[in-house]
Amino acid sequence: MADNEFDWYGPETSTFGDRVCAAREQAGMSQKQLAKRLGVKHSTIISWEQDLSEPRANRLSMLSGILNVSFSWLLTGEGEGVGSPDEHSELTPEISDILIEIRDLKASLVKSADRLGRLEKKLRTKLKES
Repeated sequence: MADNEFDWYGPETSTFGDRVCAAREQAGMSQKQLAKRLGVKHSTIISWEQDLSEPRANRLSMLSGILNVSFSWLLTGEGEGVGSPDEHSELTPEISDILIEIRDLKASLVKSADRLGRLEKKLRTKLKES
């Protein structure tokens, strides 16, 4: 990193909650909207953003998909995340709506994959019992 660059969301300068908040804001979502998309309570998002708690791995995976940032960036600040606050440009409402729809679809796919894994495990257990 050059001397004139500052890593706004690196591990030395931000927390997990800071990164969740920044990614959510860049995605143009309120805390309530994010909570609804993740299937958690609004208070859960508040707790994450205030660093009072952290999500489990499956929610973290969904969160990174919805917010379009890497899993590792959310945890450590390293990897594909959001730029510094002055790098954000305004998106048209149409583009913003498309991005939200893409993120919703990604989250739905992750949720379906998790459900499929649970069902497969349940089936294997039943087959062993038979």
